[in-house]
Amino acid sequence: MKHSIDARLQQSGCSRRRFLRAAAAAMTVPVVAGSTAAFAQEKLAGSGEVVVYSYGGSFTEGVRRRVYEPFTKATGIKVIDVVADLAEPQVKAMFQAGRIDWDIAYVVAQNYPAMHEAGMFVPIDYSLWDEESLAGTQSQTRLGDAVAIYAVGMVLAYDQRAFPQGGPQSWPDFWDVKGFPGPRGLFASEATRNIVSALLAGGASTKDIWPLSDDKLDRAFAKLDVIKPHITKWWAAGGEPIQLLISREYAMSNVYDGRALAAIRQGAPIKLTWNGGYLRYNYATILKGGPNTTNAQRLIAFLNRAQIAAGWTQGTGYPGPNTNQLDYLSTELIPLLNINPENMAKCVIEDTAWLAAKRPDGTTNVDYLQERWLAWRAR
Repeated sequence: MKHSIDARLQQSGCSRRRFLRAAAAAMTVPVVAGSTAAFAQEKLAGSGEVVVYSYGGSFTEGVRRRVYEPFTKATGIKVIDVVADLAEPQVKAMFQAGRIDWDIAYVVAQNYPAMHEAGMFVPIDYSLWDEESLAGTQSQTRLGDAVAIYAVGMVLAYDQRAFPQGGPQSWPDFWDVKGFPGPRGLFASEATRNIVSALLAGGASTKDIWPLSDDKLDRAFAKLDVIKPHITKWWAAGGEPIQLLISREYAMSNVYDGRALAAIRQGAPIKLTWNGGYLRYNYATILKGGPNTTNAQRLIAFLNRAQIAAGWTQGTGYPGPNTNQLDYLSTELIPLLNINPENMAKCVIEDTAWLAAKRPDGTTNVDYLQERWLAWRAR
């Protein structure tokens, strides 16, 4: 039995040490390990509160149980989470009114540059981070005044029942309607991810996407013309493609990885592939003028600890960037996560700076893409 377990661990790329740590963590989460609790009590202890934006629903419930409550227990600082559909309009309204009621906001990557330039955030105090947190996160996820809080992947998923011998494994397969027949779905609302999928379907490599030149856009829309007649429904809400896959109204579709993860863990007959996945980071920011800035710095440092990052992932399905959290996650979960290095290596990482850059006419690249996308959809 021992040999078979070790063999499975080697095949999954997971060490025996990682397996044992993950098993131990699974029995204690959301209880904080002694080393993390000691770190928090020594470096992050305080009093009072910190006000944090959140998305509501199961996301907030998961973060509250696996991050905020352990933080309060370890530091003595109470977390007050406030729910809104989107953080950015609320933050901008607060700054216009000259009254900042929140301490931490989660900001979509494409909105970050303009808010950064407007001076809405305070620098992150990385001196509060331990070596494990710093070593586990790539430098590009640690900005001067923002930290990648989690990554969202848009990936190709399919109904296993429709393809008992194996389903599509790439965007060229998605476009191959003869080799992989069946009803298809694509995300209706946003241009960028569909354009990238079309380029990959046309033979582009994941390393040759950015910048999206006009020539690349022409090729992408020509490729989208080919698949458009085979899209039976353009989905809008995040849970929609999962339900349509389960009800067999889709054979395949692009989906949010976190939504797929939740469904798969509940037994849904869905498979996903990371080939050509699209990764976008969302950022945690500390608002300038917020009522509890010091406590906000402490919470940011706490939630980027490896074990706490693992709790965030378990609670939300969307992992933060600290790869050391893999030591605290089960071997069954790791292959489904975008933070798994094997999965991330197959993905396109969003070039937020290029999307936010302005064109000669003053519009941003992302606005130009969206205008062209909407015109194409309306044809």
